[in-house]
Amino acid sequence: MKVAYLLGSLNRGGTETLVLDVFRKASANGLNLIGIYRKKGGNLEKEFQESGVPMIFVPFGKNLFAYCRQLRKIIQQHNVHILHAQQPLDAFLAWLCLRRTNKKIILTVHGYDFNQSFWSAKILQFILHHTDGNIFVSESQKRYYQQKYHLKPEKQKTVYNGISFDKLDAVKTDRTKKTNSSELLKLGSVGNFVSVRSQIVICRFLNLLKKEGVAFDFVFAGAKSKSEPWLFDECYRYCEENNLLDNVHFLGSRSDIPEILNKLDAFIYSTDHDTFGIALVEAVAMGIPVFVNDWEVMKEITQNGKFATLYKSRDEYDLLKKFLLFLQNREINILQAREASAYVRENFSIENHIRCLKQVYETVDRDE
Repeated sequence: MKVAYLLGSLNRGGTETLVLDVFRKASANGLNLIGIYRKKGGNLEKEFQESGVPMIFVPFGKNLFAYCRQLRKIIQQHNVHILHAQQPLDAFLAWLCLRRTNKKIILTVHGYDFNQSFWSAKILQFILHHTDGNIFVSESQKRYYQQKYHLKPEKQKTVYNGISFDKLDAVKTDRTKKTNSSELLKLGSVGNFVSVRSQIVICRFLNLLKKEGVAFDFVFAGAKSKSEPWLFDECYRYCEENNLLDNVHFLGSRSDIPEILNKLDAFIYSTDHDTFGIALVEAVAMGIPVFVNDWEVMKEITQNGKFATLYKSRDEYDLLKKFLLFLQNREINILQAREASAYVRENFSIENHIRCLKQVYETVDRDE
């Protein structure tokens, strides 16, 4: 059974990182894949081309018929059984192009439906009911979509995102040695400045932390969004106005996230409506003490705070309170972080993710 992954651009982001890890592990885990993408020039394009999975560029412009003709030709040439879209638009295009064929279409819904344009909302609403199966990345996200769009339960599956731990283990060190409370704390967060996150809460927390006399260096690893540039600008301006720029560093998009994580004493995350949080799970897997707000998804993946410290959403004062408690019990928290690392490595590995994907593919392929 061959599966074609349908992608938009190949720029660095959570979805693209996940798919790239799947591609790199596909052959070793019995997955027969090709990748089809419609936008060139992404900063991960070269890595995808070297992943071991054939990558085919099919541009989508104003001529829908030309796109469909080329897509159908590729599907036939490669004997593809299932098309796995990572965006509603790609699932919709596949549905338009492959109607009255026996090809199956699966959509992974990576986000929520907040702040969508009119046409994006219409496409999502339509395609959720016209795929052969939908995959969600957490149980709480699946419940939200099932209830709002009245989806058939038997066609909705949860497949947690997976992490390739190889790249983390290549740089990981023994964190139990990092207990000297007098040293400069190295803190950080990973994620592009987009509306699913709320990095401004972290900035306000850092201002409070500085007023407490705690010495720290903080790094934001994540790109400024072209469509939502004000989110980055708000954070930078706040840090500038509060004299934090000597302590807070905006690194932009980075390819060396494991190396950055390995240097941290704690990882701070603030989400507005994430559906999973790959960077957060990577931090937990590295054995780093993690602080994240009590958004429903984060409660789910941290077992209600058993494997990370939860603070009240949008409440930098509660985050400060929890962080100061962490500093008082730092050695214990580092040992607890090691236990948390074992949990996420068992439950959120890329191998486990692929195993669950294969089960979905086999079920969909059998269904008439």
